[in-house]
Amino acid sequence: MRSPDKPREHFVTLFDSRFLPFGLTLYASLQGAAPNSHMWVICMDELVERQINQLGLPDVSTIALSSMETDELRAVKSARTVGEYCWTITPFAAQAVFDRAEESERVTYLDSDLFFFSSPIEFFKEFEASGKHVLITEHAYAPGLDRTEKNGRFCVQFMTFRRTRESLEVMQWWQNRCIEWCFDRLEDGKFGDQKYLDQWPTLFPTQVHVLRQVDKTLAPWNSDYFLTHRPFGHTPVFFHFQSFRILSETLARLYVGFSIGGQSMRLYECYLAALKVQIALLRRHGISVSKMPEPKRRLDMFRKLFMRLLGRVRYAKLDL
Repeated sequence: MRSPDKPREHFVTLFDSRFLPFGLTLYASLQGAAPNSHMWVICMDELVERQINQLGLPDVSTIALSSMETDELRAVKSARTVGEYCWTITPFAAQAVFDRAEESERVTYLDSDLFFFSSPIEFFKEFEASGKHVLITEHAYAPGLDRTEKNGRFCVQFMTFRRTRESLEVMQWWQNRCIEWCFDRLEDGKFGDQKYLDQWPTLFPTQVHVLRQVDKTLAPWNSDYFLTHRPFGHTPVFFHFQSFRILSETLARLYVGFSIGGQSMRLYECYLAALKVQIALLRRHGISVSKMPEPKRRLDMFRKLFMRLLGRVRYAKLDL
């Protein structure tokens, strides 16, 4: 139950109609873990805006992409893929909420494929104790899985911005960089919107706090390591279900590129069950679920078969 005595936490995410089931699953987990919160969704296409509004979800507000696009953003849009443009928009997400919710004291950006297993309140307590203005999280790669050189030290997955001049300075720097360059390739030390964050501890040492609780921010690249080195039953605050895809009416891909063990799989099982609940909700409202089938090019098929033999990709029955 929401507490009337505490300021409401504001969260913002962005996705298009293809990722609606994931966004709804994030929302449902957030409602359980942080009931005193409001989620804002930047709708990357008009269809998903209509769909979310049709559902009439409590504590959810939609933001039309067109309402926040600047001339500078529109100028670069045609030169970028859908994914690259999502990354370009991300640095503007918190500001979009600040502009629409005068009461918001801070805004936390979330990737739409996150799922909360417990409350993020401990993250916010650590952030408040730091006295800083922006909170970022590391990938915290497990030994042997380090991809810092390409993807960066930090992950654009959970980022909190206070409504302060110091926070705005960081945001505007990031916004300008992503307008200049934001592509899905490694080039001159840049990768998408993400590797820019590698510079923040040096450029903004008094503004940016790096979350210390790395064992509570799990993902395919570190979950086996932390779950093995913590007491059995260790629960993260969130898990980042990166690369999870609905492939067809009967099949989902859980992950690709990593080997996931038994303790991590219990988290995937929870997520799959929660995802099915949201898919059922969509069906009841007559909203179809988009599929993202894997490429059928021969080279990709052989690569996936090889990875499957190595245990570096896993599928699950969906039975929609």
